[in-house]
This record gives sequence, C-alpha cells and structure tokens, in this order.
Amino acid sequence: MANRWWIYQRERFPVFAHAPLIGAFSLSAVSYSGLIRVANQPPHWQSYLVAFLSSFLFFLQLRIADEFKDFEEDSRYRPYRPVPRGLVTLRQLGWIWGGCIAIQFALGLWLSPGLILPLMVTWLYLGLMSREFFARRWLKARPITYMVTHMAIMPLVDLYTTACDWIPAGFRRPPRGLLFFLIVSFFNGMVVEIGRKIRSPQDEETGVETYSFLWGRRKAVAVWLGMLLATGQYAYLAAQGISFAKPVLVLLMIVFVAALGVCSWFLRNSAAKRGKYIEVMSGVWSLVLYLSLGFVPMVLRYSGRI
Repeated sequence: MANRWWIYQRERFPVFAHAPLIGAFSLSAVSYSGLIRVANQPPHWQSYLVAFLSSFLFFLQLRIADEFKDFEEDSRYRPYRPVPRGLVTLRQLGWIWGGCIAIQFALGLWLSPGLILPLMVTWLYLGLMSREFFARRWLKARPITYMVTHMAIMPLVDLYTTACDWIPAGFRRPPRGLLFFLIVSFFNGMVVEIGRKIRSPQDEETGVETYSFLWGRRKAVAVWLGMLLATGQYAYLAAQGISFAKPVLVLLMIVFVAALGVCSWFLRNSAAKRGKYIEVMSGVWSLVLYLSLGFVPMVLRYSGRI
C-alpha cells in the first residue's frame, strides 16, 4: 500500500515538484502580510509553518477533488490514471481528504482560534468546487466561466495563508493593501492552469479539453501571455505597497521575455512534448513572482539592506 501511494503521488501530486512552489507561495503570503502591516519584526516561524502545511494540504485537496469530479471521464478516456486503473480508490482518497481537514483544523487552532473562520470559508468553497457548484453541465459548456469559478479558490487560500500572520498579530480584518496581493494569486492561478493545458497536436488526448484544443495553439499561447501580463501588472501594484516595485518589475520582465522565447519556439515547431516547457515556464514565473513579492523583500527589510 505504501508503494501504491508513492506511485500515486508521483503521477498525480508529485511532492518534490509541488513543494517548492507551495513553499514560495506560503512564504510570500506570510511575508507580504508582515510587510504590508509594517510589523516591527518578521513574522514568527509558527506562522510560516502553519501557512505552508495548510497550503500544501489545500492543494492536495484540490487534486483529490479533481479525482472525484473527473472519475467518469477518466474511466472513459484516461483509464491509465491511478484511480480508474485501481491503484487507489475514491474511498481511500476520501479518508485522505478527511485527514487533511483534521490536520488543518488542529494547526489553525494551535496558531490562533481566529483562523478557524477563514479556514471554514475556504473549505466551503472547496466543497462547492468538488461538486462543480451543482452545475457541472452548464459550467463544462463554458470553459472560461469554469476556469474563473475554479481559480477563485486561489485568493481564498492566499487569504488564509496571510491570515496566519495578521490574525495572530491581533488584526480582526486584513491589512489595507492586501487586495492587490490576492488578485495576483487569482491571475497567477490562471497562468498555471492554462500553462499546464497547452499541448502539441500529437499530445492531445480524446476527451481531454486542453486550452490548445479548445482555442487553438496560437490563441491559447496568447491568452497565457495575457495572464502573465495581468499578473505582472497587479504584482507591480502590490509591490508598491511594500516599496519594492522596481525590483519586482525588472525580475518579472526578464522572466516574461524568456516566456516569449519559449512560446515562439513552441509555435514554430509542433514537435511532441513541447507544451511541457510552457508548463515549466509557468512554474518558473510563479517562483520568481512569489519570492520577489514577499520573502526576498522581507529578508532585505529586516536585515537592514533596504
């Protein structure tokens, strides 16, 4: 059974690939919250720990939710995936989901009882997502609406991770200026979501609605680049609130130029597996974005270098 779970994580939730991104995400959220509320000292290590572990479990819950809502389609079109082929069962995944809830609750209660309310709000939205908001057919017929409603979970997760700083610090409501940071999370979620569903023609699968299949490769790439620009715009606005706008702008411009090169290379040649490089570029963008927007300026601020 242990070997089965190892295979499952490797195929559906690779821990060593996701952990750095989730770490950057949670580090940035807690650090940005500390900076925007002008704290006299860095956030406590407990805030970082709870934010990271809770975020990691949130993203695991999102994967498990996908297994439930996509089970029929996976069984029909993707029988090679772990659940349809019987490696693990939905019942077992349901127990994992329940375990995640128990751990998140215990962590939130340990850090600050005030965290339980935003935690429950995030759980509620996550539960509605897992049921496709009771409008699966309607949403499936509208891919953009589907994506937007599902990406709305990102600001909620981010609100909770920032709350791991500002609620223990005695704030009853989010600090002023946090809104732009939450919008960044929303658009960056779109970057990651679209980036992982752009493929070369020979990599498309029957029954899998990638954005390159729905919109065509050129339009999908154009939309992905547009999401990078939107994320960068709000990241610049968020960085102004912590007096770190210019470094963020420069770093994101460098990554954006690299993304343009990857997209041009992808569109010039439709060789197999080239879409994977756009997905990798999404991860690079996310790492640079979050580290430059929260953790790096926090280290520089409290080390006296800025």
